Amino acid sequence: MALLGYQAESEDFTDPGQGIQGRFIAGPGPRIELLIQTDGSSVLEPWLAKGVKAYHYGYEVERLDAELERLKAAGGIVVTAPRPAVAFAGRRISFVMLRNLFLVELIEAGQAERTP
Repeated sequence: MALLGYQAESEDFTDPGQGIQGRFIAGPGPRIELLIQTDGSSVLEPWLAKGVKAYHYGYEVERLDAELERLKAAGGIVVTAPRPAVAFAGRRISFVMLRNLFLVELIEAGQAERTP
């Protein structure tokens, strides 16, 4: 990714609750989160089996619960209920599949610092 102007933005993290290890990289384009599964996890298997390389966009929202209700009212399906995420210092995240089959991650806004 260095060839494209990207570099590690922070230390790698592990989120046992999601079964992933990750790293954020930043550069001239959008911020990217690179993920791998932890031992014994299969959370990424459906995407990897299909050859999918990028499978969602993340959006920071001020009011996570209200935003979930808004997306559900528009036909979205909550596929991961709100839960704390290591990558965002325990701020809650939730995944929603939109009617057009696009997956979005909602990230609760906040100023907490990421913990290692």
